[in-house]
Order: sequence, then C-alpha cells, then structure tokens
Amino acid sequence: MDLKQLEAFVHVAELGSFTRAAITLDTNQPALSRLVRQLEVELRHTLLERNGRGVTPTPAGQRMLGHAKGILQQVQRASQDLDELHGTPGGHFAIGITPSFARVATNQLVRNFRTQFPGANISVAQGLSTYLIEWLMMGRVDVAVLYDTFDTPLIEKRTVFTEELFLIGPGNRDTPEPATSAPMATILLREITRYPLIIPGRMHAIRRMVESAAAEQGVRLRIELEVDAVASILDLVSEGIGHAVLSLNATTSDALKRRFEVTRITEPTLYSRLAIATSSKHTLSQLATQAIAMLESTVLPLYGNALGT
Repeated sequence: MDLKQLEAFVHVAELGSFTRAAITLDTNQPALSRLVRQLEVELRHTLLERNGRGVTPTPAGQRMLGHAKGILQQVQRASQDLDELHGTPGGHFAIGITPSFARVATNQLVRNFRTQFPGANISVAQGLSTYLIEWLMMGRVDVAVLYDTFDTPLIEKRTVFTEELFLIGPGNRDTPEPATSAPMATILLREITRYPLIIPGRMHAIRRMVESAAAEQGVRLRIELEVDAVASILDLVSEGIGHAVLSLNATTSDALKRRFEVTRITEPTLYSRLAIATSSKHTLSQLATQAIAMLESTVLPLYGNALGT
C-alpha cells in the first residue's frame, strides 16, 4: 500500500462518496476508484460497500479507517517535526478530550493555541475515555485529557485533578442546601445496592470504576438505566427514577439549579481522576510538546476553577 491509496480511501470513506472525495482531492472518480481498489486487493478485504446513495465502510473498512488516519497523521507529524528545525512550530496538533472537560475548556484551548502558535492548526476530538485511549494508540490524537481507570500498556498518564464521587438522589423544595459546616450523610459502598442506579454504559470510565470497586466488595450494583449524558442522568434522578454516582460538580453545574440529596460513599471512598495521556508508541513533535505545556499552564486551571479547587 502507499500513502495515495490511504488518502483516497480515507476521503471516500469519510465523505461517503467518490464524487465528493474527488472534488475535495481535486482529482477524478476513476483515479480514486483505482487507488481504493488497489488497496482492497493488497489487503485482501473489501473496504467499501457501494450502493445507490454512495459508499459506506464495511466492517473491515471501519477498522482500516482508524489505522489509515493514524498512519497519515504520523507521516504528517514526521514532516512537521523536520520543518520545526527551521524555526517556529507549525503543522497540526490533535487533542482528544472528554465531554465534561470539553464543556469547560474547549473555547479557551482553541483561543490560546491560535494565539501562541499562529502558524499551526488544531483539531479537537471529543469522546469517552475508552475511545480516547484507542485514538492515542492509533495516532489519531497527540494527547488526550481523559478519566484514568486502569493501567493501559503503552499509554503514559499523569493525574491532574481528582474528584470524589457521591451518591446523588432526588431532592425537593424542602431539601436544604448543603452547609459546609454540617457533616454529610454517609453510606457504605456495599449498601448502595439498595438503590436503583442510573449510570453510564460500560464504556464509560465512571461505570467501570464503580463496578470494579463494588466487585471488590463482593456486591453487584442494581442498574436501573444506562445513560451516558450527565444532564440526562440528573433529569431522571430529579424525577425519582433512580440514584446516580457522580461528582459534586455535576450537581452544582446543573443548568436548572435543582436540589439533590447528596450522600458520601465510604469504605471505600470513590474518586474519578482526570489525567493527561500520551502514547509511548508515537514520538511527540515540538509543536505537540509545547501545546501540552500550554494546556497545563493556561487551560487545565479553568477545569480546576470549575471544580472549586
């Protein structure tokens, strides 16, 4: 395979059309079709399924798409790394972030990057921590800001913020606002099995961490609903459908300013850990190294302020 074949395949797969891909790449459809077909022959897999509406990746094509994008980005990084020998960092910086971090920091991240690196460009991908790990391994992103749950081979992580997790239940108008001086009600982790939980799906970092801690206590969580979006979880908790395990930041940032019953979980206390992660498989460019330093010094503090730390 060669880079032209990979570039042709990526554009056709992502745009869903040979016609649109040909316009984007300033070439013609027969040329693109030949490149994709050559790639399929060499890989011995059909990568695209042709239909009347365009094309869609086959299961093999979906897998190959991630690898192809990673290969092209690595080649781009190698080129820009050499270009940086001549002066100001340029090229492309790709970062993956979790939805909770994205809400607080995306705008400032982009503004600071464009100010500090006017000759470079940035792409921001948002996803669950599990997907961010995959994107790091594939080389689709240079760095990720994610929730750390388990050790991952070839991924280097450094914790930057720690948040305690609480049992969140429905409140009402009579529910008093939490007083900083008053002791908070507590519950043992093994006792939360009394409550139906509204919790993210198995790919979510909080779900994996809570289930793992419960398993160590020899108990099984009572899962009522699986919902990934924090705002939707709070809606359902507010309606009395179940309880959630979330940070205090989730309730204090509730747009509707609703009251919730908050109970501290003990034995053990649960924490989520936000970390900066990179892949040891891929060498960071000068641009990526400097952009990560900017992220730590000017953007991550915004998240800390949102947490009240």
